[in-house]
Amino acid sequence: MRIDRLDVVLRARSGWEAMELGSALSRRHARAVWGSWLLASAPLFVAFNALGWWLDAFGWAWLAMWWCKPLFERAPLYVLSRGIFGEPVGTLAALRAQRRWGNAGFWGYLGWRRFSVLRSLCLPVNLLEGNAPAQRGARRRAVAAGAAGAAAVLTVACMAFEAVLVSGAIGAVFMFMPLELMSESWRAAWDMIGQDTPAWAQLGFNLACWLASVLIGPFYVGAGFGLYLNRRTQMEAWDVEIALRRLRERLLPAASTLALLLYLALPLACAPAHAQDAQTVAAQPDDAEENDDSAEEPATAENDPANTPTVIFGAAPVDTAGFRQAVNRAYEDPLQRPTRQVTRWKPIEQAEDKKKEEKTLQRERGDTGERSNRKAGIAWLARLAEWGLWGLLGVLLLVLLLTARLWLPWLRGSGRRKAEAAPQVVEEQVELPVVLPPDVATQAGLLWDQGRPRQALALLYRASVRTVGERSGIALPPGATEAQCLRASRRMPDATDRDLFARIVRMWQYAAYGGRLPSRADFDALADTLRQQYRWLA
Repeated sequence: MRIDRLDVVLRARSGWEAMELGSALSRRHARAVWGSWLLASAPLFVAFNALGWWLDAFGWAWLAMWWCKPLFERAPLYVLSRGIFGEPVGTLAALRAQRRWGNAGFWGYLGWRRFSVLRSLCLPVNLLEGNAPAQRGARRRAVAAGAAGAAAVLTVACMAFEAVLVSGAIGAVFMFMPLELMSESWRAAWDMIGQDTPAWAQLGFNLACWLASVLIGPFYVGAGFGLYLNRRTQMEAWDVEIALRRLRERLLPAASTLALLLYLALPLACAPAHAQDAQTVAAQPDDAEENDDSAEEPATAENDPANTPTVIFGAAPVDTAGFRQAVNRAYEDPLQRPTRQVTRWKPIEQAEDKKKEEKTLQRERGDTGERSNRKAGIAWLARLAEWGLWGLLGVLLLVLLLTARLWLPWLRGSGRRKAEAAPQVVEEQVELPVVLPPDVATQAGLLWDQGRPRQALALLYRASVRTVGERSGIALPPGATEAQCLRASRRMPDATDRDLFARIVRMWQYAAYGGRLPSRADFDALADTLRQQYRWLA
């Protein structure tokens, strides 16, 4: 790998700094990273949820999308691994590369390694390094040794972020509910969750989970890739190697000049400067002066007769025993083997305990035969217990298979267990007189006695709306909704009037929309209270 082509500053970082580096890389290549994740996951989302709609099992569609997350992480990791070398990769190019890239060590992450909290750190080891199968385990352990804690925290944090986004999306639905109907909306939502959840609600939940994973997933991949780069830098000293390569590049232009200077200075350093002996000068022939003008061959290290071991060191043998002794003394130096002697006092009780232990060991050595028999018995019991556990597991699996028709529909949601049809509510048309009678409460009681409770409640509600318009000074249109009437009732000066109107509205909504009629006693009490508070004629 050409680490000199990296366009990021490599140095030993802490785990948090490494995750920030990976997040910055994801933001730098945001279009390719998020685009590849979106295009890789969208077809599977549509296919899984369409199948879940057909089988009425949206829970399995959510589980399938969650299980396939490592499959969506391949393309962003490919983009980041090329992007740090200055090779920009497009979205479609990253998706096309998945057919032939990183297939050897990946499929375990869709199987037994799916629940690993270190996936963001170990997935680059399998996809980017191309190690042999026998070496991947040791390589993953070596990479995860110094960053396992940070990788686990990263996984938990990203799961929390996705949960917050999904919860926020669900909570945003209630922001569009009127304040007057907020309690009813919460009750309806709770009933929807506790009973047979409609298909559109389950599909909306799956959509929110998918969008949250699309938003958070690339950050998870990038932060894990940053941890992986940091571990490689710490283990292989990439930063030191890059610094040495840059130093070589700076010194390389001056290398030729330095070599030329050394070449010119080498003959001057090697030229011998020997002093001539006085006797040798006296023994020269008399005609030396005649040959002064002749050119002599220059003296070098090769043709100089004085440059021999015999002349330099002498012919006498040298005793090397002293040298050997000096070498031995150097090896015996305490600095070569720094040790020290430490003396500690031990209580007498410990010495006695040690003697007792020695006696016990001697006694046990004498009972080796009995102990071996005991070990054999324990091993037999352990084997018997193992067989029993395997048998219990087989019985449990058999029971699960025999009772699958009971618990499998429940696990699939509604599945084959269709919800019982609710009893059909027979609604009759509410017919009220054009002009309200003067004795509203009495006429409402007569309608109840005639078996027309909804008409009776409608009469009380209409008369209450008229009273609200009179006391608040607001002209309500004929088709005003309950929410509009409640807002108008807030203009009434008396708090008792406002509470009483909210009570009749609630009872009318229960009867009109929910089919929940009050008892006759509650109806009579409400009619009497309305007549007294709103001053209706008796």
